[in-house]
Amino acid sequence: MMKEILALTSIGLSAALLAAQPPTAEIANDQLHVRIYLPDAKNGYYRGTRFDWSGVVYSLVFNGHDYYGPWFNKTDPNVRDFIYDGPDIVAGPCSAITGPVDEFRPVGWDDAAPGAAFVKIGVGALRKPDDAKYDNYRLYEIADGGKWTIDRKRDSIAFTQELPATASGYGYSYRKTIRLDKSEMVLEHALKNTGKRAIQTTVYNHNFLVLDRQPTGPDFTIAVPFPIRSSRPPAKELAEIRGNRIVYLKTLTGRDVVTTPVEGFGDSAKDHEIRIENTKLGVGMLIRADRPLVRESLWSIRTVIAMEPFIAIDIAPGAEFTWTASYHHYAVPSKPR
Repeated sequence: MMKEILALTSIGLSAALLAAQPPTAEIANDQLHVRIYLPDAKNGYYRGTRFDWSGVVYSLVFNGHDYYGPWFNKTDPNVRDFIYDGPDIVAGPCSAITGPVDEFRPVGWDDAAPGAAFVKIGVGALRKPDDAKYDNYRLYEIADGGKWTIDRKRDSIAFTQELPATASGYGYSYRKTIRLDKSEMVLEHALKNTGKRAIQTTVYNHNFLVLDRQPTGPDFTIAVPFPIRSSRPPAKELAEIRGNRIVYLKTLTGRDVVTTPVEGFGDSAKDHEIRIENTKLGVGMLIRADRPLVRESLWSIRTVIAMEPFIAIDIAPGAEFTWTASYHHYAVPSKPR
């Protein structure tokens, strides 16, 4: 009897542990294999209030190389953004995320009184706790996470979040589709305003590139279609701007950071293009989108390169706004050994 009880207890514990694992999905074609965390308020990998919960890619394998994965190695709920703890990079709950993830500027924050709701698209209606300035690293109470539905296919997955209009008049239907086309991963977005007030915001993709966990350094080159200007150039001992490129002068270590605003783009979508190549690994990635830039910046530390393109969104009640970004993966000549 005791053996039977122990066996049943073991089965129960295994089932509980299995149930607590973050829900995931996989999509694939002949060239790409993509693994994705799914939105889940109870067991989801990401439950912060900074980034869009849909389409959290934690692995994309092309030609034997993995483009994504965690840029941190520990998490701590008491950390605001991230910290260095000896050799470790520790991320807080709002920043501990991977892959090409979207962040929207909050909607309705300025009009919301303490205790009322404001909106973060891709997260839901959040409770404004006080009159302090909005802080995207702060973990806010989710008053209404909306309703998520997911449509899975072999080489695509679509996420839809429906958020009914709040008392302040903001509501939306948001759909993000990730589909694979040969060596491209395509992110299609559609945001419909279902409330009574205009939705005015910006969105950017953080593009956390962690390519085979290679350290950020001279093997990487970043290029855009226009000559780069910067009001705050990168630290001259770490990286420099050369025409339309950003090149690293040394491998980043310790607390090194290369960050700079990327300025000089025009007002058409043709400048919304980012090319990142690694000559040691012999692979690259070309990111293109169909909306003009309103801002762009680079942030990188020893474990990650993040080129962040911003676009503007202004949607009247009943109208819909769409945008698409494609991620083309390809081989490049390897650097001689």
